[in-house]
Amino acid sequence: MIIDLRSDTVTKPNKEMLSAMMVANVGDDVYKEDPSVNQLETQLAEMFGMDMALYFPTGSMANQAALKLHTNPGEQVICDKYAHIYNYEGGGASFNSGVSCKLIDGSRGMFTAKQVTSAINPPDFYHSPLTALVAIENTTNKGGGACWDINELKAIKDVTTAHKLGYHLDGARLWNALIAKNQNPKEYGQLFDTISVCLSKGLGAPMGSVLIGKKQFMQGALRVRKILGGGMRQIGFMASAGLYALSHNLERLQDDHIRAKEIGEALIQLPQIKSVEPIETNIVIFELKDNYDDTAFQKTLKAKQIEIISMGSNKLRMVTHLDYTNEMHNYVLNTLKTLY
Repeated sequence: MIIDLRSDTVTKPNKEMLSAMMVANVGDDVYKEDPSVNQLETQLAEMFGMDMALYFPTGSMANQAALKLHTNPGEQVICDKYAHIYNYEGGGASFNSGVSCKLIDGSRGMFTAKQVTSAINPPDFYHSPLTALVAIENTTNKGGGACWDINELKAIKDVTTAHKLGYHLDGARLWNALIAKNQNPKEYGQLFDTISVCLSKGLGAPMGSVLIGKKQFMQGALRVRKILGGGMRQIGFMASAGLYALSHNLERLQDDHIRAKEIGEALIQLPQIKSVEPIETNIVIFELKDNYDDTAFQKTLKAKQIEIISMGSNKLRMVTHLDYTNEMHNYVLNTLKTLY
């Protein structure tokens, strides 16, 4: 048995989710005639108190569509240096939208309203790109699943409003933040112009993300999705997996958070561990001491049937998820305790 802790994307549908998929009511979504997709979009728009929602095959495409909706070629997006839209979407910001990113040197993928204000280019200074959008990521992937302070997000909203900038949330793991902080999705719907949420990470659906937003921004979303190649046909089979996930797999994220914290507590006891980043949700990022090699550490765990992933610079990551059972968790904890 392989215990895969590389990511929360490795989960597979259980029998109940597969059953829901097999009996899904479907139609041609390019014509907006798929009942299951329409239900999913309506449900999420209502959940966040937003006007519209649109189903996408991937989170990267949903984010890229948002960038396109908020910007014009030659403009600039403010984001953290750890941001997924900058590091892990294949340079799509420049390729798809012709925009550059102004990177903020934040803390664990998070920055302040003051930093945003300082990063805005003067609109009358034509030598620099025109600032058009502020994009944040919650929770932060490279930041170790860190959750933003809602009050800081509100302060940034005030800045974007004052400077007439768009405000986008990459909420690939927003579900984890909502559970960890006991927050209401409508709090985020009131703050952001657009929000992308992922159904295939912590919630365990096999695919799919949804872009949710205000009407003024979402009116062009269907056309942008088509341009990016995201028009799909009887995709309700997958949308129904998302509907099942929202009904059955949301509250249980707390289990992943508890297990991640317990893994962190076990790791910090090991002599080769230099530090473990604070753990709020389901991501554990830890750093080895200089005289230890991350590749060797990975191989040692792999020999014991535990898969993890390197983040570079002697940092490694472990992510708890839906398919990581209590039995697996106990094995991992015992393995770490007897590793050296």
